[in-house]
Amino acid sequence: MNKINTVLILLFVCFSSFAQEVDEKEKQKSLQSSTNLTWDANKALSEDDFIAAEVDYRKAISKSSDNSAAPYNLGNAYYENETYNEAFGRFKEAGEASTSKADKHKAYHNMGNVFMKRKDYAKAVEAYKEALRNNPTDEETRYNLALAKELLKKEQDENKQDQDDKDKDKDQDENKDQDKKDEGDNEDKKDEGEDGDKGDEGDKDEEKKDDNKDGEGDNKSDKKKKPEQGEGENEQEQQQPRPNQLSKQQVENLLRAMQNAEKKVQDKIDAKKVKGAKIKTEKDW
Repeated sequence: MNKINTVLILLFVCFSSFAQEVDEKEKQKSLQSSTNLTWDANKALSEDDFIAAEVDYRKAISKSSDNSAAPYNLGNAYYENETYNEAFGRFKEAGEASTSKADKHKAYHNMGNVFMKRKDYAKAVEAYKEALRNNPTDEETRYNLALAKELLKKEQDENKQDQDDKDKDKDQDENKDQDKKDEGDNEDKKDEGEDGDKGDEGDKDEEKKDDNKDGEGDNKSDKKKKPEQGEGENEQEQQQPRPNQLSKQQVENLLRAMQNAEKKVQDKIDAKKVKGAKIKTEKDW
């Protein structure tokens, strides 16, 4: 039983080794085909045939993921044509596919260059730092890193200054608005005060007018009433008897009584005269 197991294990190991050898041969074959396509693409690119070069690079990339030269070279072709988004994607692919530090360094260095073109200085700084981790002696990468840092600082300072200016302008606008509001409030208060003063003055004038009218009316009334009151008082004084003096009515009554008495006396005298006179008769024939 142990011999059978041992034989089976040996057969499995041999089969696995054979499968690995076959897989490795296939990978090498694919890599070689990819490399050949890369050379064809490089040739087409050197002849300014970008379309043919792009086709061959894409074929080379699809043939083998171990060929970091194909995406790197295609990235350079996109970069030269200022197609920076496509270039960045290919450089990133090359950096992930690369197994050597030298290839990684070149891929990240060129990624930094794409970020510089985009004016994304913060990401450029990070890309150049990654490139230097794989090749600390590259002076060009070090120079680009220093430039990216300087441009990033300048950008941050400008942004800060712009923000400060905006905040300042905002504060000034708010102060102007507040001043206008205060002026408006003061004008309203002034208008209210003037209206109030005018109202008070108007009320005072009206009161003065009313007082003058009332005064004039009273004076006129007094002027009109005084004679009437004077006449009334005179009449009352005339009607009211003074001490040891008959009133007008009493005098009139006395005169009437005297006239009546005189009339009676005169009537008696006349009656006597009539009785003593001779009656003269005449016939009517």
